[in-house]
Amino acid sequence: MDRKEKTENSFSQNLKVGWFLASRDLRHANIWTTTLIVFVMTLTFLNLIIVSGILIGLIQGSEDAQKKYAIGDIVISPFLNRSVIEQTPKISEIIKTVPGYKNHTIRFTGAARVESNYRDTIRPGDKRDGVGAALLGISPAGEEKFSGISKFIIRGNYLEETDQDSVLIGKNLLYEFTPIEAPGFQTLKNIEVGQRVKVKADNISKEYFIKGIVSSKVDEFDTSVIALDSEVRKLTGRSDLNAGTIAIQLLPGSDPILARNFLLRNGVGSYARVQTAEEAFPKFLKDIKATFGILGSAISGIGLVVASITIFIVIFVNAITRRRYIGILKGIGINQKAILFSYIYQAFFYAALGIILGMILIFFLIKPYFAVHPINFPFSDGILVATVPSAMLRAWILLATTIIAGYIPARIVIRQNTLNAILGR
Repeated sequence: MDRKEKTENSFSQNLKVGWFLASRDLRHANIWTTTLIVFVMTLTFLNLIIVSGILIGLIQGSEDAQKKYAIGDIVISPFLNRSVIEQTPKISEIIKTVPGYKNHTIRFTGAARVESNYRDTIRPGDKRDGVGAALLGISPAGEEKFSGISKFIIRGNYLEETDQDSVLIGKNLLYEFTPIEAPGFQTLKNIEVGQRVKVKADNISKEYFIKGIVSSKVDEFDTSVIALDSEVRKLTGRSDLNAGTIAIQLLPGSDPILARNFLLRNGVGSYARVQTAEEAFPKFLKDIKATFGILGSAISGIGLVVASITIFIVIFVNAITRRRYIGILKGIGINQKAILFSYIYQAFFYAALGIILGMILIFFLIKPYFAVHPINFPFSDGILVATVPSAMLRAWILLATTIIAGYIPARIVIRQNTLNAILGR
């Protein structure tokens, strides 16, 4: 048998002996100590996933809401130097032939000023109670089919096709929901459903009843005065049917890039911008999400250090209190590498069991819970962003860190003189 084969056999034998010693130690370990260590490892793994997952989920929840209710899978918007989508009726017919098409909504947009005390006499120099707002014109039936906007009406009722004299108003325009008083920032005060307001766009103005208040955590609705599409066209002085935005929903599993390219091949790109939802999201949201991911990882790293220190202390104390036992093992011929492997196995066991429990909690309890009961942030419904690949990456990091944390103290103790260890010196 050559030297290489002896080395391989010796390594394999050390692994087996180390496994035997580790399993024996774990079977005879204090159940409460083992439970506490596994509990710490589980919490550490949860910390690695949940902190960054919630921070990213804060933005992800906002993006999901925008995609689901406002811009769909594909959004068509005017060129930057245009105010409307040219040839909107023609584009609408092309949209219906998109692969994977499910539904779409056509919205007419503009800018307006809304005043609530326009009938009151005010003193010279005083400002009327008014606010600048986006103007959003919809088809009530079409918009309801697309976004289900009626479920966001927190007071009053949704628009009907005959409501030429009524509007919905977004909560961000009301002082009751946005109690901010700052120079250059105004909100409407003392607004109730049924009250009249004057909506002025360009040089055209009209009085409307407030039929409902919208609270959706989607800026498209919450910062807008929403009226019938025909009313918005009148206010903005448009006699054509060219819209401000068109949002398209696709069937589940459909490829939005394929749908976007189909629209571009059919000439829609000559009249307006065609983007997938991911392309339409503002860059600052993507930057915030990336920043939150880094911040979450940094915070989780602190927990990883704490767990490593915990394992270091546990293994070190275990090895110190069993120096005589380790010395006897070395004295009867057990290779010190086998003893070292036994402690590495123990560290691996603690980490692996903590990771398994953490995986079960995250993907079968915590993540489903947040999906049904999202965190109620002021501007989004926060969810937990956690994927199996990212969880596995963090699991390997935790395993590697734990093994190193177990290896170092065990090696320090095991390298002590055998006779001194047996005699307890």
